[in-house]
Amino acid sequence: MKNPENKKYLKAGITGVAVVAVSLLCFFLLFRLPAITGWIKTVFAILSPFFIGAVIAYILAPFCNRLEALFARLFRGKGKKVIPFLSILLALLLSLALVFALIFMILPQVWQSIVGIVNAIPSQLASANAKLHEFLQDSPELQDEWDALYKSISEKFNTWLSDLELVPMVGELVTSLGSRLLAFLNFIKNFLIGILVSAYFLASRKKFAAQSRILLSGILPKRAADLIEEEVRYADRMFNGFLMGKLLDSAIIGLLCFIATTLMGFRSAVLISVIVGLTNIIPFFGPFIGAVPCALLLLLENPMHCLYFLIFIVILQQLDGNVIGPKILGNTTGLSSFWVLFSILLFGGLWGVLGMIVGVPLFAVIYDVLRRLIFFGLRRHGREDLIEAYGKSFLSATAEKKERLPLWKHLRKKGK
Repeated sequence: MKNPENKKYLKAGITGVAVVAVSLLCFFLLFRLPAITGWIKTVFAILSPFFIGAVIAYILAPFCNRLEALFARLFRGKGKKVIPFLSILLALLLSLALVFALIFMILPQVWQSIVGIVNAIPSQLASANAKLHEFLQDSPELQDEWDALYKSISEKFNTWLSDLELVPMVGELVTSLGSRLLAFLNFIKNFLIGILVSAYFLASRKKFAAQSRILLSGILPKRAADLIEEEVRYADRMFNGFLMGKLLDSAIIGLLCFIATTLMGFRSAVLISVIVGLTNIIPFFGPFIGAVPCALLLLLENPMHCLYFLIFIVILQQLDGNVIGPKILGNTTGLSSFWVLFSILLFGGLWGVLGMIVGVPLFAVIYDVLRRLIFFGLRRHGREDLIEAYGKSFLSATAEKKERLPLWKHLRKKGK
Protein backbone atom coordinates (compact mmCIF):
# COMPACT_ATOMS: atom_id res chain seq x y z
CA MET A 1 0.00 0.00 0.00
CA LYS A 2 1.34 3.36 -1.00
CA ASN A 3 2.10 5.87 1.70
CA PRO A 4 0.15 9.17 1.17
CA GLU A 5 2.91 11.10 2.92
CA ASN A 6 5.48 9.95 0.32
CA LYS A 7 3.15 11.05 -2.48
CA LYS A 8 2.76 14.46 -0.83
CA TYR A 9 6.54 14.90 -0.49
CA LEU A 10 7.05 13.77 -4.10
CA LYS A 11 4.64 16.45 -5.39
CA ALA A 12 6.30 19.09 -3.25
CA GLY A 13 9.73 18.06 -4.54
CA ILE A 14 8.62 18.14 -8.17
CA THR A 15 7.04 21.57 -7.60
CA GLY A 16 10.24 22.88 -6.01
CA VAL A 17 12.41 21.57 -8.86
CA ALA A 18 10.04 23.11 -11.43
CA VAL A 19 10.15 26.48 -9.65
CA VAL A 20 13.96 26.43 -9.52
CA ALA A 21 14.17 25.43 -13.20
CA VAL A 22 11.79 28.18 -14.29
CA SER A 23 13.67 30.75 -12.17
CA LEU A 24 17.01 29.73 -13.72
CA LEU A 25 15.48 29.91 -17.20
CA CYS A 26 14.09 33.41 -16.54
CA PHE A 27 17.47 34.48 -15.11
CA PHE A 28 19.25 33.16 -18.22
CA LEU A 29 16.78 34.85 -20.59
CA LEU A 30 17.07 38.16 -18.72
CA PHE A 31 20.85 38.32 -19.01
CA ARG A 32 20.86 36.99 -22.58
CA LEU A 33 18.04 39.26 -23.73
CA PRO A 34 20.11 41.36 -26.23
CA ALA A 35 21.52 38.22 -27.88
CA ILE A 36 18.08 36.57 -28.01
CA THR A 37 16.50 39.75 -29.42
CA GLY A 38 19.21 39.95 -32.09
CA TRP A 39 18.70 36.30 -32.98
CA ILE A 40 14.93 36.81 -33.30
CA LYS A 41 15.48 39.87 -35.55
CA THR A 42 17.84 37.84 -37.73
CA VAL A 43 15.30 35.03 -38.08
CA PHE A 44 12.54 37.52 -38.90
CA ALA A 45 14.76 39.20 -41.52
CA ILE A 46 15.51 35.83 -43.14
CA LEU A 47 11.85 34.76 -43.13
CA SER A 48 10.46 38.17 -44.12
CA PRO A 49 9.51 36.93 -47.65
CA PHE A 50 7.32 34.28 -46.02
CA PHE A 51 5.63 36.88 -43.81
CA ILE A 52 5.07 39.15 -46.82
CA GLY A 53 3.68 36.21 -48.79
CA ALA A 54 1.39 35.22 -45.92
CA VAL A 55 -0.02 38.76 -45.70
CA ILE A 56 -0.57 38.93 -49.48
CA ALA A 57 -2.23 35.50 -49.47
CA TYR A 58 -4.49 36.45 -46.55
CA ILE A 59 -5.64 39.62 -48.32
CA LEU A 60 -6.22 37.85 -51.65
CA ALA A 61 -7.84 34.67 -50.27
CA PRO A 62 -11.45 36.00 -50.31
CA PHE A 63 -10.94 37.31 -53.86
CA CYS A 64 -9.59 33.90 -54.93
CA ASN A 65 -12.61 32.19 -53.38
CA ARG A 66 -14.97 34.41 -55.36
CA LEU A 67 -13.02 33.81 -58.58
CA GLU A 68 -13.11 30.05 -58.01
CA ALA A 69 -16.88 30.18 -57.52
CA LEU A 70 -17.22 32.29 -60.69
CA PHE A 71 -15.05 29.94 -62.78
CA ALA A 72 -16.89 26.91 -61.39
CA ARG A 73 -20.19 28.36 -62.66
CA LEU A 74 -18.64 29.27 -66.02
CA PHE A 75 -17.00 25.86 -66.57
CA ARG A 76 -20.05 24.03 -65.13
CA GLY A 77 -18.06 21.73 -62.89
CA LYS A 78 -15.30 20.96 -65.41
CA GLY A 79 -11.61 21.76 -65.07
CA LYS A 80 -11.41 21.37 -61.30
CA LYS A 81 -7.61 21.28 -61.42
CA VAL A 82 -7.33 24.36 -63.63
CA ILE A 83 -9.79 26.58 -61.74
CA PRO A 84 -7.59 27.12 -58.62
CA PHE A 85 -4.57 27.96 -60.81
CA LEU A 86 -6.56 30.45 -62.91
CA SER A 87 -8.09 32.14 -59.86
CA ILE A 88 -4.71 32.55 -58.15
CA LEU A 89 -3.02 33.81 -61.32
CA LEU A 90 -5.80 36.30 -62.06
CA ALA A 91 -5.94 37.56 -58.45
CA LEU A 92 -2.16 38.16 -58.39
CA LEU A 93 -2.11 39.82 -61.81
CA LEU A 94 -5.01 42.15 -61.00
CA SER A 95 -3.55 43.14 -57.63
CA LEU A 96 -0.11 43.82 -59.14
CA ALA A 97 -1.68 45.82 -61.97
CA LEU A 98 -3.57 47.92 -59.41
CA VAL A 99 -0.42 48.56 -57.35
CA PHE A 100 1.67 49.54 -60.39
CA ALA A 101 -1.13 51.76 -61.73
CA LEU A 102 -1.27 53.62 -58.40
CA ILE A 103 2.53 53.98 -58.32
CA PHE A 104 2.74 55.35 -61.87
CA MET A 105 -0.12 57.76 -61.15
CA ILE A 106 1.47 59.00 -57.94
CA LEU A 107 5.14 59.38 -58.94
CA PRO A 108 4.63 62.16 -61.55
CA GLN A 109 2.38 64.04 -59.13
CA VAL A 110 4.94 63.70 -56.33
CA TRP A 111 7.73 65.01 -58.59
CA GLN A 112 5.61 67.93 -59.79
CA SER A 113 4.61 68.77 -56.20
CA ILE A 114 8.23 68.71 -54.99
CA VAL A 115 9.39 70.91 -57.87
CA GLY A 116 6.44 73.25 -57.30
CA ILE A 117 7.20 73.55 -53.59
CA VAL A 118 10.90 74.24 -54.21
CA ASN A 119 10.05 76.89 -56.80
CA ALA A 120 7.23 78.40 -54.75
CA ILE A 121 9.00 78.80 -51.39
CA PRO A 122 11.18 81.84 -52.32
CA SER A 123 8.35 83.65 -54.10
CA GLN A 124 5.89 82.83 -51.29
CA LEU A 125 8.30 84.14 -48.66
CA ALA A 126 8.94 87.31 -50.66
CA SER A 127 5.19 87.78 -51.19
CA ALA A 128 4.48 87.25 -47.48
CA ASN A 129 7.22 89.74 -46.55
CA ALA A 130 5.81 92.33 -48.98
CA LYS A 131 2.27 91.91 -47.64
CA LEU A 132 3.43 92.18 -44.04
CA HIS A 133 5.54 95.25 -44.93
CA GLU A 134 2.47 96.84 -46.51
CA PHE A 135 0.29 95.87 -43.53
CA LEU A 136 2.69 97.64 -41.13
CA GLN A 137 2.91 100.85 -43.15
CA ASP A 138 0.76 102.67 -40.58
CA SER A 139 3.33 101.81 -37.91
CA PRO A 140 6.73 102.91 -39.26
CA GLU A 141 8.60 101.78 -36.16
CA LEU A 142 7.23 98.22 -36.34
CA GLN A 143 7.80 98.26 -40.09
CA ASP A 144 11.47 99.19 -39.65
CA GLU A 145 11.92 96.53 -36.94
CA TRP A 146 10.35 93.84 -39.14
CA ASP A 147 12.49 94.86 -42.15
CA ALA A 148 15.64 94.73 -40.01
CA LEU A 149 14.63 91.32 -38.59
CA TYR A 150 13.84 89.88 -42.04
CA LYS A 151 17.14 91.22 -43.42
CA SER A 152 19.06 89.75 -40.49
CA ILE A 153 17.41 86.33 -40.92
CA SER A 154 18.09 86.35 -44.67
CA GLU A 155 21.77 87.28 -44.16
CA LYS A 156 22.26 84.60 -41.49
CA PHE A 157 20.61 82.00 -43.69
CA ASN A 158 22.79 82.92 -46.67
CA THR A 159 25.90 82.92 -44.45
CA TRP A 160 24.93 79.47 -43.10
CA LEU A 161 24.56 78.17 -46.66
CA SER A 162 27.92 79.56 -47.74
CA ASP A 163 29.72 78.20 -44.63
CA LEU A 164 28.41 74.67 -45.08
CA GLU A 165 31.11 72.08 -45.63
CA LEU A 166 29.71 70.61 -48.80
CA VAL A 167 32.25 67.82 -49.28
CA PRO A 168 31.50 65.98 -45.98
CA MET A 169 27.79 66.58 -46.50
CA VAL A 170 27.94 65.11 -50.01
CA GLY A 171 29.83 62.09 -48.66
CA GLU A 172 27.27 61.53 -45.90
CA LEU A 173 24.45 62.02 -48.39
CA VAL A 174 25.93 59.47 -50.80
CA THR A 175 26.43 56.97 -47.95
CA SER A 176 22.89 57.49 -46.71
CA LEU A 177 21.43 57.20 -50.20
CA GLY A 178 23.49 54.05 -50.82
CA SER A 179 22.27 52.35 -47.65
CA ARG A 180 18.68 53.35 -48.38
CA LEU A 181 18.99 52.11 -51.96
CA LEU A 182 20.31 48.75 -50.74
CA ALA A 183 17.45 48.52 -48.23
CA PHE A 184 14.94 49.35 -50.98
CA LEU A 185 16.43 46.74 -53.33
CA ASN A 186 16.35 44.19 -50.50
CA PHE A 187 12.66 44.99 -49.92
CA ILE A 188 11.94 44.61 -53.64
CA LYS A 189 13.69 41.22 -53.59
CA ASN A 190 11.71 40.09 -50.53
CA PHE A 191 8.49 41.39 -52.08
CA LEU A 192 9.04 39.47 -55.32
CA ILE A 193 9.83 36.29 -53.39
CA GLY A 194 6.80 37.02 -51.20
CA ILE A 195 4.56 37.10 -54.29
CA LEU A 196 5.83 33.64 -55.24
CA VAL A 197 5.33 32.41 -51.67
CA SER A 198 1.80 33.86 -51.61
CA ALA A 199 0.93 31.76 -54.67
CA TYR A 200 1.97 28.62 -52.77
CA PHE A 201 0.02 29.76 -49.71
CA LEU A 202 -3.09 30.39 -51.81
CA ALA A 203 -2.79 27.05 -53.58
CA SER A 204 -2.42 25.19 -50.26
CA ARG A 205 -4.75 27.30 -48.09
CA LYS A 206 -7.44 24.61 -47.77
CA LYS A 207 -4.83 21.94 -47.09
CA PHE A 208 -3.20 24.09 -44.38
CA ALA A 209 -6.59 24.71 -42.77
CA ALA A 210 -7.32 20.96 -42.67
CA GLN A 211 -3.85 20.20 -41.26
CA SER A 212 -4.26 22.84 -38.55
CA ARG A 213 -7.60 21.36 -37.55
CA ILE A 214 -6.14 17.85 -37.38
CA LEU A 215 -3.19 19.13 -35.34
CA LEU A 216 -5.48 20.84 -32.83
CA SER A 217 -7.68 17.77 -32.53
CA GLY A 218 -4.65 15.52 -32.05
CA ILE A 219 -3.03 17.63 -29.31
CA LEU A 220 -5.99 19.05 -27.38
CA PRO A 221 -9.28 17.65 -26.09
CA LYS A 222 -12.30 18.12 -28.32
CA ARG A 223 -13.80 20.97 -26.27
CA ALA A 224 -10.54 22.95 -26.16
CA ALA A 225 -9.88 22.34 -29.87
CA ASP A 226 -13.40 23.50 -30.76
CA LEU A 227 -13.01 26.64 -28.64
CA ILE A 228 -9.68 27.53 -30.26
CA GLU A 229 -11.05 26.86 -33.74
CA GLU A 230 -14.08 29.05 -33.00
CA GLU A 231 -11.84 31.87 -31.75
CA VAL A 232 -9.57 31.60 -34.81
CA ARG A 233 -12.63 31.82 -37.08
CA TYR A 234 -13.78 34.87 -35.11
CA ALA A 235 -10.35 36.48 -35.48
CA ASP A 236 -10.40 35.75 -39.22
CA ARG A 237 -13.83 37.34 -39.60
CA MET A 238 -12.73 40.32 -37.55
CA PHE A 239 -9.45 41.01 -39.40
CA ASN A 240 -10.70 40.13 -42.87
CA GLY A 241 -13.93 42.05 -42.48
CA PHE A 242 -12.32 45.12 -40.95
CA LEU A 243 -9.40 45.33 -43.39
CA MET A 244 -11.44 44.57 -46.53
CA GLY A 245 -14.16 46.98 -45.43
CA LYS A 246 -11.60 49.67 -44.67
CA LEU A 247 -9.93 49.22 -48.05
CA LEU A 248 -13.28 49.55 -49.86
CA ASP A 249 -14.24 52.56 -47.73
CA SER A 250 -10.87 54.25 -48.37
CA ALA A 251 -11.12 53.61 -52.12
CA ILE A 252 -14.53 55.34 -52.19
CA ILE A 253 -13.22 58.26 -50.12
CA GLY A 254 -10.18 58.64 -52.41
CA LEU A 255 -12.41 58.62 -55.51
CA LEU A 256 -14.77 61.24 -54.04
CA CYS A 257 -11.77 63.37 -53.07
CA PHE A 258 -10.33 63.10 -56.59
CA ILE A 259 -13.63 64.18 -58.18
CA ALA A 260 -14.02 67.15 -55.82
CA THR A 261 -10.40 68.36 -56.03
CA THR A 262 -10.47 68.08 -59.83
CA LEU A 263 -13.66 70.14 -59.99
CA MET A 264 -12.08 72.74 -57.69
CA GLY A 265 -9.08 72.98 -60.03
CA PHE A 266 -6.31 71.69 -57.73
CA ARG A 267 -3.07 70.91 -59.59
CA SER A 268 -2.16 67.98 -57.31
CA ALA A 269 -5.59 66.33 -57.33
CA VAL A 270 -4.24 62.79 -57.81
CA LEU A 271 -1.58 63.08 -55.10
CA ILE A 272 -4.01 64.62 -52.58
CA SER A 273 -6.66 61.98 -53.29
CA VAL A 274 -4.21 59.10 -52.87
CA ILE A 275 -2.90 60.53 -49.58
CA VAL A 276 -6.44 61.04 -48.25
CA GLY A 277 -7.52 57.57 -49.37
CA LEU A 278 -4.49 55.76 -47.94
CA THR A 279 -4.53 57.53 -44.58
CA ASN A 280 -8.27 56.92 -44.29
CA ILE A 281 -7.40 53.24 -43.65
CA ILE A 282 -6.17 54.34 -40.20
CA PRO A 283 -9.20 54.61 -37.90
CA PHE A 284 -9.96 57.83 -36.03
CA PHE A 285 -6.63 59.63 -36.68
CA GLY A 286 -6.42 58.85 -40.41
CA PRO A 287 -8.34 61.91 -41.68
CA PHE A 288 -6.16 64.28 -39.65
CA ILE A 289 -2.91 62.55 -40.68
CA GLY A 290 -3.85 62.83 -44.35
CA ALA A 291 -5.31 66.34 -44.23
CA VAL A 292 -2.27 68.06 -42.65
CA PRO A 293 0.35 67.44 -45.42
CA CYS A 294 -2.24 68.06 -48.15
CA ALA A 295 -3.26 71.36 -46.54
CA LEU A 296 0.40 72.45 -46.26
CA LEU A 297 0.98 71.54 -49.90
CA LEU A 298 -2.03 73.59 -51.00
CA LEU A 299 -1.03 76.45 -48.73
CA LEU A 300 2.20 76.85 -50.69
CA GLU A 301 0.34 76.69 -54.00
CA ASN A 302 -2.71 78.80 -53.16
CA PRO A 303 -3.93 79.76 -49.65
CA MET A 304 -7.57 79.88 -50.84
CA HIS A 305 -7.27 76.33 -52.15
CA CYS A 306 -6.05 75.30 -48.71
CA LEU A 307 -9.15 76.86 -47.11
CA TYR A 308 -11.47 75.18 -49.62
CA PHE A 309 -9.75 71.84 -49.01
CA LEU A 310 -10.09 72.05 -45.23
CA ILE A 311 -13.81 72.81 -45.53
CA PHE A 312 -14.24 69.96 -48.02
CA ILE A 313 -12.29 67.44 -45.92
CA VAL A 314 -14.46 68.17 -42.87
CA ILE A 315 -17.61 67.55 -44.95
CA LEU A 316 -16.11 64.41 -46.51
CA GLN A 317 -15.12 62.90 -43.18
CA GLN A 318 -18.56 63.63 -41.74
CA LEU A 319 -20.05 61.84 -44.74
CA ASP A 320 -17.68 58.92 -44.25
CA GLY A 321 -18.21 58.67 -40.50
CA ASN A 322 -22.00 58.88 -40.57
CA VAL A 323 -23.02 57.37 -43.93
CA ILE A 324 -20.35 55.56 -45.99
CA GLY A 325 -18.39 53.90 -43.17
CA PRO A 326 -21.40 52.47 -41.29
CA LYS A 327 -22.95 51.22 -44.55
CA ILE A 328 -19.78 49.35 -45.56
CA LEU A 329 -18.42 48.22 -42.20
CA GLY A 330 -21.45 48.25 -39.92
CA ASN A 331 -20.14 47.89 -36.36
CA THR A 332 -17.67 45.19 -37.36
CA THR A 333 -15.56 45.19 -34.23
CA GLY A 334 -18.36 45.84 -31.75
CA LEU A 335 -16.01 48.03 -29.67
CA SER A 336 -17.07 51.30 -28.10
CA SER A 337 -15.38 54.55 -29.16
CA PHE A 338 -13.34 54.54 -25.94
CA TRP A 339 -11.78 51.11 -26.67
CA VAL A 340 -11.22 52.03 -30.33
CA LEU A 341 -9.21 55.10 -29.27
CA PHE A 342 -7.40 53.06 -26.60
CA SER A 343 -6.40 50.33 -29.07
CA ILE A 344 -5.19 52.83 -31.69
CA LEU A 345 -3.00 54.68 -29.16
CA LEU A 346 -1.65 51.47 -27.61
CA PHE A 347 -0.75 49.52 -30.74
CA GLY A 348 0.16 52.68 -32.67
CA GLY A 349 2.72 53.46 -29.97
CA LEU A 350 4.07 49.89 -30.13
CA TRP A 351 4.12 49.26 -33.90
CA GLY A 352 3.62 52.66 -35.54
CA VAL A 353 1.28 53.05 -38.50
CA LEU A 354 0.86 49.26 -38.85
CA GLY A 355 -0.30 49.10 -35.24
CA MET A 356 -2.83 51.87 -35.84
CA ILE A 357 -4.31 49.85 -38.72
CA VAL A 358 -4.44 46.38 -37.13
CA GLY A 359 -4.86 47.59 -33.54
CA VAL A 360 -8.66 47.82 -33.60
CA PRO A 361 -9.42 44.27 -34.87
CA LEU A 362 -6.59 42.84 -32.74
CA PHE A 363 -7.98 44.46 -29.59
CA ALA A 364 -11.47 43.24 -30.56
CA VAL A 365 -10.14 39.66 -30.60
CA ILE A 366 -8.39 40.16 -27.23
CA TYR A 367 -11.62 41.66 -25.86
CA ASP A 368 -13.59 38.62 -27.04
CA VAL A 369 -11.10 36.20 -25.43
CA LEU A 370 -11.29 38.08 -22.12
CA ARG A 371 -15.08 38.08 -22.32
CA ARG A 372 -15.12 34.30 -22.77
CA LEU A 373 -12.71 33.81 -19.86
CA ILE A 374 -14.80 36.06 -17.60
CA PHE A 375 -18.01 34.22 -18.50
CA PHE A 376 -16.28 30.87 -17.94
CA GLY A 377 -15.10 31.99 -14.50
CA LEU A 378 -18.56 33.26 -13.53
CA ARG A 379 -20.19 29.97 -14.57
CA ARG A 380 -17.53 28.00 -12.71
CA HIS A 381 -18.25 29.93 -9.53
CA GLY A 382 -22.00 29.64 -9.96
CA ARG A 383 -22.59 33.34 -10.69
CA GLU A 384 -24.86 33.03 -13.73
CA ASP A 385 -26.97 35.82 -12.20
CA LEU A 386 -24.14 38.28 -12.93
CA ILE A 387 -24.00 37.09 -16.54
CA GLU A 388 -27.73 37.72 -16.92
CA ALA A 389 -27.50 41.12 -15.19
CA TYR A 390 -24.31 42.51 -16.75
CA GLY A 391 -23.52 40.15 -19.63
CA LYS A 392 -24.88 42.47 -22.32
CA SER A 393 -22.27 45.07 -21.44
CA PHE A 394 -19.60 42.60 -22.61
CA LEU A 395 -21.35 41.55 -25.81
CA SER A 396 -20.32 43.14 -29.07
CA ALA A 397 -22.77 45.16 -31.06
CA THR A 398 -22.57 42.59 -33.85
CA ALA A 399 -23.71 39.89 -31.41
CA GLU A 400 -26.71 41.98 -30.38
CA LYS A 401 -27.67 42.88 -33.98
CA LYS A 402 -27.13 39.69 -35.96
CA GLU A 403 -29.82 40.60 -38.44
CA ARG A 404 -27.87 43.67 -39.63
CA LEU A 405 -25.07 42.69 -42.00
CA PRO A 406 -22.65 45.33 -43.28
CA LEU A 407 -22.02 45.58 -46.99
CA TRP A 408 -18.73 43.66 -46.98
CA LYS A 409 -20.49 40.65 -45.39
CA HIS A 410 -23.20 40.74 -48.06
CA LEU A 411 -20.50 40.78 -50.75
CA ARG A 412 -18.59 37.97 -49.05
CA LYS A 413 -21.77 35.93 -48.67
CA LYS A 414 -22.59 36.30 -52.36
CA GLY A 415 -19.08 35.27 -53.31
CA LYS A 416 -19.26 31.96 -51.46
